[in-house]
Amino acid sequence: MTNPFEHPILIAEDEDDEAFLLERALKKAAITNPIRRVKNGEQAMQYLAGTGAYTDRARDPLPIVVLLDLNMPKKSGFEVLAWIRAQPAFKALAVDIFSGSSREEDIEKALQLGANLYLKKPITLLDLDRLLQSYRQLLLSRGLIRH
Repeated sequence: MTNPFEHPILIAEDEDDEAFLLERALKKAAITNPIRRVKNGEQAMQYLAGTGAYTDRARDPLPIVVLLDLNMPKKSGFEVLAWIRAQPAFKALAVDIFSGSSREEDIEKALQLGANLYLKKPITLLDLDRLLQSYRQLLLSRGLIRH
């Protein structure tokens, strides 16, 4: 995959309902990149490293951006983020936190660990759609997706 607009968005989210709504909202926001999902922090690390079930880069290419939940089983989003930023190959990878936590210490810690953005999960579907429309504009401005 040489075209960055064909690279997937990797969603690291353990809750099926939340992942479904997020994928739906991304599509509704006209974000056309493929979407890949992992259900825990350990799988996120394996996906990015190309290990375990994710060794086939034709099937599981490196993402253009990671949407990372903080509260996941096996490895937390904080652990995944710290691991990503410790990998020289992923220094420039966009990692955006998508979390239900609005605790100031969580936001500060995520940003200190190298998150590019901290998005608070909205309460309603309408709020989610609005948030993802704004997120789409941000991804466009970063050159990560196309019009």
